[in-house]
Amino acid sequence: MKLMDRTLGNILEDPAIAEIAPDAISKWDLSKEEFYGWTLQEIADRMGWGCLERGFKRLFKAAEGEYYFRLYSDEECTAAPEKKDRNLVWFPSDDPATDGRPFILLVPGGGFVNVWNLTEGWPVAQHFNARGYHVFILTYQVKTEAAVVKAMGDMARALEIIEENKEKFRVDPGKYITCGFSAGGYLVCLWNTEKGYSAFGLPKPAACFPVYPVTSYRLMDAEEWDEGEDKDEAARAGVGCTMKEACNSCFEIPLHTEGFPPAAIFLAAGDDLVPPEHSKLLAASLEKNGIPCRLEIGPTGGHGFADGTGMSMEGWPERAIDWFESLSEG
Repeated sequence: MKLMDRTLGNILEDPAIAEIAPDAISKWDLSKEEFYGWTLQEIADRMGWGCLERGFKRLFKAAEGEYYFRLYSDEECTAAPEKKDRNLVWFPSDDPATDGRPFILLVPGGGFVNVWNLTEGWPVAQHFNARGYHVFILTYQVKTEAAVVKAMGDMARALEIIEENKEKFRVDPGKYITCGFSAGGYLVCLWNTEKGYSAFGLPKPAACFPVYPVTSYRLMDAEEWDEGEDKDEAARAGVGCTMKEACNSCFEIPLHTEGFPPAAIFLAAGDDLVPPEHSKLLAASLEKNGIPCRLEIGPTGGHGFADGTGMSMEGWPERAIDWFESLSEG
């Protein structure tokens, strides 16, 4: 049976991907959703998730070998239960020239409530694989106090695992690109500030690809909140400090871009969840600091376009790679 004719539930219950299936969208029991019983074709037609077949094909291929790596030991998870089931998935490229290129650390989004490997992880990784780049997909901590800060530790641990297994993974641990979506976009941006790679004594990325990223607490502070919602409570949940502190520290990314690598930013003009101003502020700051930057704003697509299948942003992963490779040619 073709993948498009199989239901989402049938695929996720396949023993070949049992380890990673619960993290298709982490912290979300998809079996309780109506679309769990829909075929991938029905999901594409009704929900616009036309990228799922691409992602599952790549996942099943990866599952033929060793691909799933836990970030933390049993002892660490017992001491801090939020670390349980945090993992790193390895999608190697078949291109024989890949080993000499930077690898990509891919960080899906999900508002620090979920991690959307289903749409922003596995399918996007396949695009980068096809262009000759090894990819590692990170499932980080969510639904925990100061989730952003803890996710910085998860990114560091992921890179340490890659360092420890560099011969198996066929990578140079000092050469990598980060790519993140929405909340994951915030993480790959914050990674370039004093809270990121330098704090952990790790190498600076060769490039950064934020996709419809959150970048500014000041913009969030300016927005209207639901009646009774506490801004400080929201800030503490994310970054462990008050909203005022977040707005006046490195958590306010556009004020702290001096440590950034070259960055290619992708979003859609119709994004009503994370307004385009987040990306525009970041791009303006990078340009002010003389850091190479590409800002691409699609006319349609809204938030969560993932790999862009069937939308105006289709092909953005390839354009990101084209831009990165052009830097060394210029």
